[in-house]
Amino acid sequence: MARANEPFGIDKSARVLVILDMISDFNFPDGAAVLQAARRIAPRIAALKARALCAHVPIIYVNDNLGRWRSDIQSILAHCQDPSARGRDVVRQIAPGASDFVLLKPKHSGFYATPLAALLEECGARELILTGISAHQCVLFTANDAHLRELKLIVPSDCVASAKREQSRFALRYFKSVLGAQTSQGSRLRLKERRERSSRRAVVNE
Repeated sequence: MARANEPFGIDKSARVLVILDMISDFNFPDGAAVLQAARRIAPRIAALKARALCAHVPIIYVNDNLGRWRSDIQSILAHCQDPSARGRDVVRQIAPGASDFVLLKPKHSGFYATPLAALLEECGARELILTGISAHQCVLFTANDAHLRELKLIVPSDCVASAKREQSRFALRYFKSVLGAQTSQGSRLRLKERRERSSRRAVVNE
């Protein structure tokens, strides 16, 4: 159980890694093209996540809900990893672990109608590392909302993608020129983090 003054059970950290919309069956218009983009970046996000875990940086997945809203991430994971599911290889590479947090969102931005802002406030985050798909849509909308909240942004160029490469290039230019984001590759990002560790809840479903 989380402590009364720690409703989410998240560790204190100035930096948080956010993974957007990588848990999917890719069963939507342009799904095949988005899946190819996701396959390009999944190993890089997985590597960045492994480094973040070693540095005790909290990991938050913010993902589209699939089908009727049931706040049930385990059912979504099972569906997306089924042997018949399109993109199951991506989901298996990037699936959340026991110490990760998972939020479901109804719209593009990870902040809209989710407890993401409250979760970040609880851990004392000042900087977000944004990864996932699609760069020019959900990642961009989430980045805009983070910028409005005066959070520093890191958007690793090799850890975001869209169905079309020109869409990714547009988004990366926007992140850097408009939002002042750092867009170097994830492998070049320093992740040393010092802070007090606290109890953690395995998964937050919303």
